[in-house]
Amino acid sequence: MKTAGIIGGSGYTGGELIRLILTHPRIDLDFVYSTTRQNSPLSDTHPDLLGNTNLCFTNKINNQVEIVFLCLGHGKSLKFLEKNIFSDSTIIIDLSNDFRLNKNNTFKGRKFIYGLPEYKKEDIISANAIANPGCFATVIQLSLLPLAKNRLLNSKVHINATTGSTGAGAQFSSTKHFSWRSNNLSWYKPFTHQHLGEIIETLSNLQNNETNLIFIPNRGNFTRGIFSTSYLEYKGTIKEAKKIYNDFYLNAPFTHISENEIDLKNVVNSNNCFIHLYKHENLLLITSVIDNLIKGASGQAIQNVNLMMGWNENLGLKLKSSIY
Repeated sequence: MKTAGIIGGSGYTGGELIRLILTHPRIDLDFVYSTTRQNSPLSDTHPDLLGNTNLCFTNKINNQVEIVFLCLGHGKSLKFLEKNIFSDSTIIIDLSNDFRLNKNNTFKGRKFIYGLPEYKKEDIISANAIANPGCFATVIQLSLLPLAKNRLLNSKVHINATTGSTGAGAQFSSTKHFSWRSNNLSWYKPFTHQHLGEIIETLSNLQNNETNLIFIPNRGNFTRGIFSTSYLEYKGTIKEAKKIYNDFYLNAPFTHISENEIDLKNVVNSNNCFIHLYKHENLLLITSVIDNLIKGASGQAIQNVNLMMGWNENLGLKLKSSIY
């Protein structure tokens, strides 16, 4: 068993991570750190954990744990690590955006590898620090990686993706209020979303030239998941496109190409990404779906740990979607 600690476990991502670790056969949850909820049971914040653990939040850190997950807000992981030192042998998984870009991926001798297993698997296996991708970044990159690898992103890529309310975090705001969100739909941060930087960096690296992405993110009137559609000019046949995608994801246990149209419930509560391809005249439409809290955050973090430890990639992640 490997010991693990969570820094900041009161939010949605932290809650999902606690649940996954408690059922993981090779990880033992040592502590969940919080400065505001110390000594209160985890189940007070995450009621579904009642009966599954007697752990309480703590304001003390065991800096000798073998794995530490940083579930802090964006911009806070760097500040935390500046004040708190872990053992050189401790694996660090950061779920914020602090270390995702190449210009920011080193800290005190550690290099944070971008933790998208379908893109960086070999680097992840030998890493000691991971920058977990953002949820929008995950679903969009998985929909476009095969085309970038084959240098086929040669026109503008139009992306429209809708996320559930959990994507905005647990802290209250007017756009998370039930009476506002229910029966409603809206866009936010058009063309400028913070995940664009990591998406462009990955795709441009594979493509060997700058990619042109036009991204509109939307708020949906549901809680979990991201439904993404992307389209671009494509000269090949749909059969050729499907071969490109199936070949690229041949050894990816969580990313699957569907012959049938897909919907969000196919993947909610799982670590899967489903992708569907459709050709109309000279345009290729790529639809991709994930659970933003699992494949888009905590599940992917566990997937990265499995790779780093040399375990089966899907260990502790054989989750059934909530299709009904």
